Amino acid sequence: MSVLVLGLVIFLGLHSVRIFAESWRTRQIERIGPNGWKGAYSIASAVGLVLIICGYGIARKAPVVLWIPPVWTVHLAALLTLIAFILFVAAYVPANHFKVWVGHPMALSAAIWAFAHLVANGTLNAVVLFGAFLVWGVLAFAAARRRDFAGGVVYPAGRGSGDLVAVLIGVVVWGVFGFWVHGWLIGVRVFG
Repeated sequence: MSVLVLGLVIFLGLHSVRIFAESWRTRQIERIGPNGWKGAYSIASAVGLVLIICGYGIARKAPVVLWIPPVWTVHLAALLTLIAFILFVAAYVPANHFKVWVGHPMALSAAIWAFAHLVANGTLNAVVLFGAFLVWGVLAFAAARRRDFAGGVVYPAGRGSGDLVAVLIGVVVWGVFGFWVHGWLIGVRVFG
């Protein structure tokens, strides 16, 4: 469990800099330049992610069961992750209403994804992993919305075509991930 926690501290700690230390982040970017910051950020994020993946895998070998989730939670998780995938894609598709409505679909996507997995898993390692991502997603979303409000940010108008692209890509990626990739990568088949 310690490898998982270390990975979460590195990965989510780094991704929380804008939440808790915006002025420090700005000073570092000024000191080492935008490319230096992006490089250091990317390397540290990759290290944290590898530790999370390895740590979760290690913890899964000797799981501590906290509760047995009811069967319906798997179906709820599938629905919630569909929404999360659509929001994730919407963060990158220009001129969609999702971005206009929520402002930061990526952070909201992470929170929904984490909540879905938290509901459907009852082991200690799952609670640590998905609970940490849920807390981070909620804090990141709230902080980003506060920055938008303080800065008077107005998002460009959305178009139906942008919505359609986000939904179609989100559904296709969710389906591919649910039917094939999740089982291959994570070892848990979502569908079938």
